[in-house]
Amino acid sequence: MAAATPACPTLGQKRVSPHVLRHSNAMQLLLGGVDRTTIALWLGHENMHSTQAYVHANLAMKQAIMDKASPPHVSTKRFKPGDRLLAFLQSL
Repeated sequence: MAAATPACPTLGQKRVSPHVLRHSNAMQLLLGGVDRTTIALWLGHENMHSTQAYVHANLAMKQAIMDKASPPHVSTKRFKPGDRLLAFLQSL
């Protein structure tokens, strides 16, 4: 089945299958904070690990996690060469 809407003209060129609808709905539930176990039960998955693919496919969720991760503490001191290094460089 093809989808068409005036709001998104390119959508009319795409194929929308029941699988696409299920996948899109599951991704929206995941983004909305619904637990993977609940999504797996709702989709009728035999195993909760089947919903792991949604987590891996969700780039927005990955970005949110990366944004929350704090960078390691890095010293921002300026390098000051020692006398031996300066003497060596001057001899070149």
